[in-house]
Amino acid sequence: MLFLLNTLKGPQENTMLQLSEIAQSFDELGLSEPLLKAVAKLGWEKPTEVQGCLIPEALAGHDVLGQARTGTGKTGAFALPILHRLGPNHAPEGVRCLVLTPTRELAAQVADDFRALAQFTEHDVAVAYGGKRLRGQAQHLKHNPAVVVGTPGRVIDLLDRHILKLDHIIVAVLDEVDRMLDIGFRDDIRKILGRIKSPHQTLFVSATIEAEINRLARQYMHNPVEIFLAPDKPMVEKLELSYVNVPRWDKRRALVHLLAQEKAQLSIVFTATRREAIRVAKYLKDKGLDAKEIHGDLMQVKREKIMKQFREGSFNVLVATDLASRGLDIDDITHIINYDVPEDPESFVHRVGRTARAGESGRAITLITPEEGRLLTQIEKLIDKEIVPMTLEGFVPSEPPERERAAAGPARPAPLTRAQRPLHDVAEGAEAVPVARTLASKFPPRRRRRL
Repeated sequence: MLFLLNTLKGPQENTMLQLSEIAQSFDELGLSEPLLKAVAKLGWEKPTEVQGCLIPEALAGHDVLGQARTGTGKTGAFALPILHRLGPNHAPEGVRCLVLTPTRELAAQVADDFRALAQFTEHDVAVAYGGKRLRGQAQHLKHNPAVVVGTPGRVIDLLDRHILKLDHIIVAVLDEVDRMLDIGFRDDIRKILGRIKSPHQTLFVSATIEAEINRLARQYMHNPVEIFLAPDKPMVEKLELSYVNVPRWDKRRALVHLLAQEKAQLSIVFTATRREAIRVAKYLKDKGLDAKEIHGDLMQVKREKIMKQFREGSFNVLVATDLASRGLDIDDITHIINYDVPEDPESFVHRVGRTARAGESGRAITLITPEEGRLLTQIEKLIDKEIVPMTLEGFVPSEPPERERAAAGPARPAPLTRAQRPLHDVAEGAEAVPVARTLASKFPPRRRRRL
């Protein structure tokens, strides 16, 4: 795949380069021996496109604004050059790299990736996000970890308490910048970046690059290199996309039938709300399926426990809200099922990006009610790909429940216009009486002035 690299020399000067070749092995990137050893142990055979493009620029010390879709190896693209710059030995002066993420799940995942890549070095990685006791995170920070991965809210809390210090930062990373802006972290990001006074490198990594991100880049970056990987087309080439027409009241029955028909090994079912996630998970368990739900109201410890069990294969159906649409890095997910269609087409892309990762294939199926057809059209326009219909073999829709029929009610005739109204008021069995019509009746009455 071709990708574009854009070096920003100023607000009006852009040099556009088109590149068609990237490094075919991690050895070619000039990484240190401990990192190459870790990469080999993880089974990474060759760099992905974003890794082959971003790593050399980051190693050269340039600020980088990188855009690539979900599941392309973005974490490794910035973690490897950062660990290379830090060297293999522990530095006692304090935190040297700060990584900001929009969600706790993504922070935990990024921290795990850093630890895996740093396993043959002396570097420690700490996390800073809500849902866990601040005291434990403060104790960890006293040991001067090289890397801190956290969410903006908890990072600001630690900064205000003078527990976390940014005096020795040499690299600052914003992962999934677009998502952080979507959920209202704009001011927090500016506050944190404004507190970093030491000379440092800044890396922005995002699935989409919008105007607000460019404004942040111009304010906090110095001549950043912009890297775009297919920026105007979501990565759905290796995804089998299909939908099932189903009545609203039959969605749970259809979901059970669908999971049985597909023989899904590891699947995520996305719902629109926390309450619906709980209801769907309970229904699946009542039908004998091994399912658990995850949503924002769960305690962080329980969320992490559920995710650990899901990765280990203890159960095979995870019912989730959009909380989990980013930050889940599980290569073996075979099916994504949209129980509820997202209102925002971009959310659909992030959901289905949980499968077909690292070049593998995957399947995404959406349950569509008749009222949601317009949402499906919007999604197809965004991804520039047709979502094909599919049928559930042997599934017979049930009759609408009483409350659905009552809500629909009998069809009401449209109100008559003035021209359609009869000239006579006729009661049943009575003689027609002409309706009085005057010139004044053609004009609305004058509003009386209130005293």
